[in-house]
Amino acid sequence: MDIAVLSDIHGNYVALERCLEYAFSKNISNFIFLGDYIGELAYPERTMKILYELNEKYKCYFIKGNKEDYWLNYRAGGEKGWKDNNSASGSLIYTYKALTSKDLDFFEQLQPVQEMTVEDMPAITLCHGSPNKVNEKLLPDNAKTIEIMNNAKTSIILCGHTHIQRKIVHNEKVVLNPGAIGVPLFSEGKTQFLILHGNDITWSEEFVSLEYDYLRAIRELHEVKLNEHAPYWCLVTENILRGGNISHGKVLSRAVNLCVEETGDCVWPDIPERYWKQAVNELIGL
Repeated sequence: MDIAVLSDIHGNYVALERCLEYAFSKNISNFIFLGDYIGELAYPERTMKILYELNEKYKCYFIKGNKEDYWLNYRAGGEKGWKDNNSASGSLIYTYKALTSKDLDFFEQLQPVQEMTVEDMPAITLCHGSPNKVNEKLLPDNAKTIEIMNNAKTSIILCGHTHIQRKIVHNEKVVLNPGAIGVPLFSEGKTQFLILHGNDITWSEEFVSLEYDYLRAIRELHEVKLNEHAPYWCLVTENILRGGNISHGKVLSRAVNLCVEETGDCVWPDIPERYWKQAVNELIGL
């Protein structure tokens, strides 16, 4: 049995279609999705349509990511606190406005962690960040990661969130991160996922990196005016799509620090655009 493991689509349905095309060419009919389905790219409704149709035809497992919590918490909070035409939250506003009640209800029923067993194969832990927290990163050479692996009930943990494809081994346990479908880091601009091969009651992994029409994804960013909804956030997205390795989180952190250094205080999403511009210029050089 082979299973495709996909994470961090972030609304990049163009890349998602490419990965699914490859999976189908390998006769794969089982899919694991590790969260963060929409959020940075254009036409989020197209991503959701693909996921719903896939779930109707094939065996799919879906895990909640931190992005899903964003949408649900915003709804629960009365849709307050975010601003459009704002690099911190404009992309969130754009995406949220495209969501339907069906989408939000779908996200609501997702679990942040799940233990999966297929036939007589070893059980697998599914999560977005870590089995403990949806936004916690499992990193190599990290004491917390080792502690989590030691405490895991299964020998394999599948996780996403970092957008970096990697394998971490400790004793007889392994963490596998498929990388990101939508905005992968250190992938040379290729979209990435993972195939789990089940043979002789053991799992083995195959990391996949694929070229796709990233220029189409970029064109559509501008087509829906995400560059106006979230100017510098969109610049970071475009840079990653072109193969850049500076994450949104890193630029956000620098913009906040610049704001605090000059004003003494900075409360998200009220980060003046000039600090975003400075952070992007420093880190990316755009």
